Amino acid sequence: MSRSSKLLLTTALVGVPLLASAGELSFTPAPVPLTDAAKREVVVSPSVTVNGVEHKIGYHVLARSGDKIGDQVFATLIDKSGKPVLSADGQPVISTSADFTSLLPVGDKLYSVTHFESRPGAMYLSELATDTEGNLTPVSTKPIDFSAFDGLWVPCAGSVTPWRTHLGSEEYPPDARAIEEAKSLDDIDDYNKPMASYFDVDPATMTLEQFRAVFNPYAYGYPTEITVTADGNGTAQKHYAMGRVAVELSYVMPDQKTAYISDDGTNVGLFRFVADEPGKLDAGTLYAAKWVQTSDEGAGSAKIEWVDLGHAASAEIRAAIEKKLSFSDLFETAKIAADGKCPEGFRPSNAEARAECLKIKPGMDVVASRFETRRYASMMGATTEFRKMEGISFDPATKTMFLSMSEVEKGMEDKAKDNKYDLGGSNDIRVKANACGAVYKLTLDSNYAATDMTGLVAGIPHEYEKDSKYAGNTCDMDGLANPDNITFIPGYDTLIIGEDTGTGHQNDAIWAYNFPTKKLTRIETTPYGAETTSAYWYPNVNGHGYLMSVVQHPYGESDEDKLQNPGQSRAYVGYIGPFPAMD
Repeated sequence: MSRSSKLLLTTALVGVPLLASAGELSFTPAPVPLTDAAKREVVVSPSVTVNGVEHKIGYHVLARSGDKIGDQVFATLIDKSGKPVLSADGQPVISTSADFTSLLPVGDKLYSVTHFESRPGAMYLSELATDTEGNLTPVSTKPIDFSAFDGLWVPCAGSVTPWRTHLGSEEYPPDARAIEEAKSLDDIDDYNKPMASYFDVDPATMTLEQFRAVFNPYAYGYPTEITVTADGNGTAQKHYAMGRVAVELSYVMPDQKTAYISDDGTNVGLFRFVADEPGKLDAGTLYAAKWVQTSDEGAGSAKIEWVDLGHAASAEIRAAIEKKLSFSDLFETAKIAADGKCPEGFRPSNAEARAECLKIKPGMDVVASRFETRRYASMMGATTEFRKMEGISFDPATKTMFLSMSEVEKGMEDKAKDNKYDLGGSNDIRVKANACGAVYKLTLDSNYAATDMTGLVAGIPHEYEKDSKYAGNTCDMDGLANPDNITFIPGYDTLIIGEDTGTGHQNDAIWAYNFPTKKLTRIETTPYGAETTSAYWYPNVNGHGYLMSVVQHPYGESDEDKLQNPGQSRAYVGYIGPFPAMD
């Protein structure tokens, strides 16, 4: 029997279980853009059918980067004192890297928090107005202050907690070992240098000593939470107890204690945090997944075991940050042998796509588990071989979690590239490479701990002929290309899957995956060089449903030569809809 043929418990925006009859949902497909004009537009399904009734929908832009909303310019990056970060020509820097955007009903008002995935990062809190047809319009906006936390670093995806707060992220934290070992500024990854501007230090003229004086790598890489009050103020918090990885997003389960944390990059892990108290993420126990492979078919299948990384409280980790501890304060290091073995007393790690032998210094276990969560997990035997781990979503009716892997490659293969990614690890994942990526499903037990993981739907690599209308695309046009953000529509057997792809599909798309038919329907395409972000479902906000959809950095990831004027590169923050209420 299909899940859609019975009554089920679904979870509304606030995370409160509601009894709802299941329904049917189908989208009119969005076409593949084939002309230059179509490839410059945001195109979405013109209609959706809900329980047999057709509804017109469209793409609605709330704001674009650089729009003036009230007395603020949306997407302006700010420094520690709240002043605009300036470019080399003296103009305020406007980010085109909009990412996760939430909808937060608070009292009788509706607010939204938008990430800007930059260095320094930014979040903007906007108040929204709703008309009688459910159309949303921004009334005001303002940046959220992160100065108490050394600023904000590369906020990527996010979620909304069951208690109606915005749960954000900090992706790709800097490698503290590499920064400590740098002999000159040339040894510092260029990705890190723009953050100096947050502290009013010019990245173009700074010295290594100036950079180190303001930049603490252990201050970044944590889940963040924004609490919005009815008077329109947003308070930020970083949850250090949840660990420091390349946080794509954190997702809290209905028990309000268990949170899953996806880790983006190469040789990364999957993490589960269990808070001490419901609704509070400032203290708890952290776990890392171990993949115990049961099949190499498709994207692979495995039993999931959990490695305990210990308990911590955010206050004690924040205190360690303030002491400005370095990598060498936490670990001793030794050279790893060609066979992956370490000297006595040292443990191997293949995290960071770097084979290492590490020994934790006395008394540093708790801090090491949160400052160097991925390395620590690898040392303890967890699996740090995943590649480009992205979005998380959840079906409360079946207690199934969904997890996207943008690429199934490198550490997920068996000893790829002369064992580069498995050396120092346990070579747990041994599946066939798939550059087009896959979405996995995970079964959760009564405590919301995943017990198994298997491929659900994968992209299909495809080489098109030079004279094909799809020439240049490397993934099948009727399937996924590098799945990224995902969101589940409870009660309607539908998983929404957004793409972040370069050559896979020239124009990134968002798909609706129907579980009964196992079919994908294209419901949105984005302009050249853009990335689809913030796909997130809201079943009922003031009587209407919304599918958030943000278009990040148009012309910025590929097809830069197609840019005709700077205005085209501004990010779009918007939504698909409005839908009828579907809770």
